[in-house]
Amino acid sequence: MTRHSWTQDEKQAITTFAEGDPTENPWVAGKPRIEQMDVVPYDSLWAVRYQYEHERIQHALGATALSIVHVGSNAVPDLQAKPVIDIDLIVADPTDEASYVPALEKLGYTLTVREPSWYQHRMLRHETPRVNLHVFAAGCAEHIRHLLFRDWLCNHEADRLRYAASKLSAAEATNNAQDYNRSKHEVVQAIYQVLFTAYGLR
Repeated sequence: MTRHSWTQDEKQAITTFAEGDPTENPWVAGKPRIEQMDVVPYDSLWAVRYQYEHERIQHALGATALSIVHVGSNAVPDLQAKPVIDIDLIVADPTDEASYVPALEKLGYTLTVREPSWYQHRMLRHETPRVNLHVFAAGCAEHIRHLLFRDWLCNHEADRLRYAASKLSAAEATNNAQDYNRSKHEVVQAIYQVLFTAYGLR
């Protein structure tokens, strides 16, 4: 993501980690099975798999897909990660599921998460290859944070190594995604504070 000037309102949105309604049930068809939290060395095939999925999604959605971006740890070269491809799909209106879900279902994706109270986030899951496809609206602060975090780790080795250590430690301590993410939360937040300052967001 290229650095640019944000308005004060945009800065506020990007640096504020909104929380969804804790009483909201995000699972469309019940919680999925627990996945083993295996953190493995970086694999250059992840980029190849992402590009393949990018092309399939773009072909299926056409102009509906405003942006398709590889995010998450395995979008960062040399960073250990879970072998799950994380992709952000940007559409005009995530609530208009009819405009993108049926086409993605034909590609083997399943709508798994719906979070109206948290950026209107939707997540579709693909099994082989394993993909988590996150759907947000254009300008969504969470999507911008994904890009900032990815690019920061690509360009700052010390924080990349620090994050890698936290991931390995978290994976050793738990076997479910919620606890895994909670275990590395402190390090993630610390890195965000550094990059927010560097980008003039604070």
